[in-house]
Amino acid sequence: MTTATTKAAPKTAKKAAPAAATLEMPNIEMPTAFREMAEKGVMQAKEAYDNYKSIAEDATDAIEESFASINKGTTDLQTKALGVAKHQINSGFDLVEQMLGVKTLAEAIEIQSEFARKQFDAITEQTKEFQDLASKLHNESTKPFQSGLTKAMDQWKAAF
Repeated sequence: MTTATTKAAPKTAKKAAPAAATLEMPNIEMPTAFREMAEKGVMQAKEAYDNYKSIAEDATDAIEESFASINKGTTDLQTKALGVAKHQINSGFDLVEQMLGVKTLAEAIEIQSEFARKQFDAITEQTKEFQDLASKLHNESTKPFQSGLTKAMDQWKAAF
């Protein structure tokens, strides 16, 4: 018996790849009411953002003005304090100089009494000046903040 070996013919035909699935989005028309509602929502969000931004900017400006006023007022107080200290030191040196030239106890008591009276008057005046400066500092430093806060609250109320 002869066995015939037959070669199988090579397979030249390949399986066809499935066609790429292309999904097309259906062309759906957005309802007019929905579109208008979305546009209105976007406009309201933009207006709210603009209002918040304006309120924040105003508040920042008010705080900056308050800090500038505090800085100026504090500088004024420091300048006044240095002036008072200088005056007190000079008065003390003047007293010592006068006391070095004293010849009698009565003269020393008179110089000391005059010095005490002048010091009391000076301290009374300086205290009044410090109170005025402190009051001015308070008023000028809180005014921008108060007006800014009032403006921000008015804007807030108007926005809502």
